[in-house]
Amino acid sequence: MSEPSAGDPGALAARLAALPDEQLLAVLVVATAGRDELTPLYEAATRLLSETGQSGPVADVIPGTPGAPGYGSAPDITSSSQVGEDIGAVAGQVAGVAGAVGGYSRSGVPTFGSVRDKVERRIGTAFGARALDRQSPAGRGADEQWEAREQAARERLAQIRTSLHDGEGEGS
Repeated sequence: MSEPSAGDPGALAARLAALPDEQLLAVLVVATAGRDELTPLYEAATRLLSETGQSGPVADVIPGTPGAPGYGSAPDITSSSQVGEDIGAVAGQVAGVAGAVGGYSRSGVPTFGSVRDKVERRIGTAFGARALDRQSPAGRGADEQWEAREQAARERLAQIRTSLHDGEGEGS
């Protein structure tokens, strides 16, 4: 199936409509994070997602990726003595599956797409946190303090410039 073009909202809407509720909510949370005008939609989607038993998009899981059969139970996976036991779980996640599954290659290396998605989610979370901080009384107070300091600095700079220009006429 080809990707919908930017000018074809119907195809995109059809793909979104085909998603299960939890995945659609996760997409909405990611898509609306950091957009001040869509804050009510973000909050509603986050609340509904938490009511389904999820707290939001899981940081290490890309929504809609199929799980590998036999997750973590592959008998031929051994852990490195230098790394410890955790390597078996990551390698078991993709054991016996050809190509990239769950955002990892057969050798357990994250794919560029999964890394990009994770970075985009973190950026969305940061923008959302910043928007929420600015809506709090403490955040508004910090913004007001910043503006007051900037105004004081501009006034002081204007005074310095005026005194320098006044001194130029006397010395000539």
